[in-house]
Amino acid sequence: MTSNAPLTELSFTVSGRVARPVEQVYEAVADPDQLSRYFTTGGAKGRLEPGGEVTWDFADFPGAFPVTVTEADPPRRLAIEWDGSATTGEKGTTRTVFEFEPIDAGRRTLVTITETSWQPTPDGAKAAFGNCEGWTGMLTALKAWLEHGINLRDGFYR
Repeated sequence: MTSNAPLTELSFTVSGRVARPVEQVYEAVADPDQLSRYFTTGGAKGRLEPGGEVTWDFADFPGAFPVTVTEADPPRRLAIEWDGSATTGEKGTTRTVFEFEPIDAGRRTLVTITETSWQPTPDGAKAAFGNCEGWTGMLTALKAWLEHGINLRDGFYR
């Protein structure tokens, strides 16, 4: 079906399957100690739950930044916002939603990450494509960490 409606926002969705139960996969994202082992190479502070102070830092992209948790429904869903440029949000933020679905009788988890709130401009597209690459890398790193204990980001960007 083709739509003639004007494009008002850029968004993307990435997903992957992790051979671990949904509770374990959710915790690997929500728990700052675990997240720091495979994704936030400069460290994560604060559990992903509403009302807490959360910061993420990436050694390969220095500078800790705040993350606002807008929704947490363990072990099924997390939603966060963070500052960005070329965003459509009134607060200048993007919205990222993590969904965790048990599959294969609970032995595996389908993780789906959707990010919205990018302007349909060259700057918005550049930011959205960059974050799409980042979340795809995060899913790959999450899988390698939980299934094999390997930190894929170590030395990847530097």
